[in-house]
Amino acid sequence: MSDTHGRRIVEALLFASETPIGAEALAERLPEDADVKAILSGLKEEYAERGVVLVEVGGKWMFRTAEDLGFLLRKEVVVRRKLSRAALETLAIIAYHQPVSRAEIEEVRGVAVSKGTIDVLLETGWVKLGRRRRIPGRPLTYITSEAFLTHFGFADLGDLPGAEELKAAGLLDSIVPLDFEKELEEGEIIPSETMENSESSFDENEPEPYEEELQAIGEKPDAQG
Repeated sequence: MSDTHGRRIVEALLFASETPIGAEALAERLPEDADVKAILSGLKEEYAERGVVLVEVGGKWMFRTAEDLGFLLRKEVVVRRKLSRAALETLAIIAYHQPVSRAEIEEVRGVAVSKGTIDVLLETGWVKLGRRRRIPGRPLTYITSEAFLTHFGFADLGDLPGAEELKAAGLLDSIVPLDFEKELEEGEIIPSETMENSESSFDENEPEPYEEELQAIGEKPDAQG
């Protein structure tokens, strides 16, 4: 198979997909001798100056409107309600401390987190359920989703802004608790020392939560909001 043919296949798959696709998934649709990394690199370079560009999001690939043309599409954006201060604080804590349980979120915020706040974040698609912790009660944890990375334009969690960037943007004091600033300065995306975020605290054999189970414990947002 020629490089051109392989590039056309990958290009078609990425254009047809509604969600980002990983290199391994692309390789499954190509002959064994195809160099997926080289194809993706070539496509990224080829589309660099076009109206749509090829970007990597969370280790997967997708086509996205070029940043300098984004303003042309904003007229069609559906206006949604703004997140509350509590929701923004909770989202920030999940992003920087994930995977994190509700009890751990409350520990960082210093106040109780209502079920409605978690529901709103789940409904946006920016937050999803993680694995249960292997501790008494087996609490569910929360992590950010691929949609979170896509919406905010991050390739991976390493692109999250640090303390200085948040201060410069005037966001640190208005969105996250004061204790959170100290944790950011110590190191980005490093779990709080008071949290048990090690892999050993998870049940490796824990299956994905069933919808019926989540509804029963009140962790899944109601379909009617």
